[in-house]
Amino acid sequence: MTSPLLALLVFALFAGLLFLAFRPRSGWVWLAVRASRASERVLMEDALKHLFDGEYKGQQCTLMSVSGALGVSADRTAEVLGRLEEQELVRGAGGGYELTSEGRTYALRVVRIHRLWERYLADETGLAPEDWHKKAEEREHRTSAEEAEALSASLGHPRYDPHGDPIPTAAGDLPKPQGRPLTELAVGDLGEIVHLEDEPAAVYAQLVAEGLHPWMRVRILEVSPQRIRFEAGAEEHILAPVIAANVSVVVLPEEEELPSLGPRMADLALGEKGRVVALAPALRGLERRRFLDLGLVPGTEVEAEIRSPGGDPTGYRVRGAVIALRREQAEQVEIERLAVARSEQAGSSHAPTPAGS
Repeated sequence: MTSPLLALLVFALFAGLLFLAFRPRSGWVWLAVRASRASERVLMEDALKHLFDGEYKGQQCTLMSVSGALGVSADRTAEVLGRLEEQELVRGAGGGYELTSEGRTYALRVVRIHRLWERYLADETGLAPEDWHKKAEEREHRTSAEEAEALSASLGHPRYDPHGDPIPTAAGDLPKPQGRPLTELAVGDLGEIVHLEDEPAAVYAQLVAEGLHPWMRVRILEVSPQRIRFEAGAEEHILAPVIAANVSVVVLPEEEELPSLGPRMADLALGEKGRVVALAPALRGLERRRFLDLGLVPGTEVEAEIRSPGGDPTGYRVRGAVIALRREQAEQVEIERLAVARSEQAGSSHAPTPAGS
């Protein structure tokens, strides 16, 4: 015979589990339902983005292309597309799918939020460039329209994301795509980079490692099935065609020239002075902010005062203080050299050991 106390304990345990499972708003069942709905919405929004990207590039999107973009099975993709058709955001067209007017508006809103987050991550954080896209994808589905507008305002309403993609306006305006793959240029052609493809991340990381960025000018030196050799940023670069195809450029008139880069802060000899002209465009996020906080803004005078026994870092006098920078850091500061009077050079001596690095 079952003990009444044991039966009561079993009932209390069962009641407690039911409460934890079905507690309003925070019960296990409700949490699972909300997670499922959120996952469904993420898939739907990602499908809309893929369809918009295809439309923007003039490519047809099929069930299999959407499936590949979402990373789910064809059957699951068909369910997602079916839901989008029910909501009149997508319709079938010529063996594929296309956005309706309402679907395009929705997709543009998601694309706008994604590119705003990429701009924020590039300018305001120290996150590695190859991680911007993934992190922005995580945030885009949790950002409301009001939050997106506040984010845009805090960034000064930027027009482009860090990869060169235009950011749709709040009204949904977006310029037509421009540029063509670097692989389509001929020897001698001069072009300006307008876009770096950020997927796959491994390819984008290689482009970043080469020091490439939007608005950089390039001159083609060699084209072959094995490699594309070109000049950019006063350096020669060599990319395999499969990698170079991820760089989009606008061809410039023949009379245009590659910009001649001025000397860098790292080029200053001890006792030599310069004036900051600009910070390199590749200098972003927290590191760029640190340089600005150190006073390295256009117009600031700098002087190389002391160098470590190993030759690196170098101590530079900036606004009355001596700061230490490694050579690769000083390479990010473009300067113009300043003439120094001989009497000043003769009277100069080694400065105290610089603080910081």
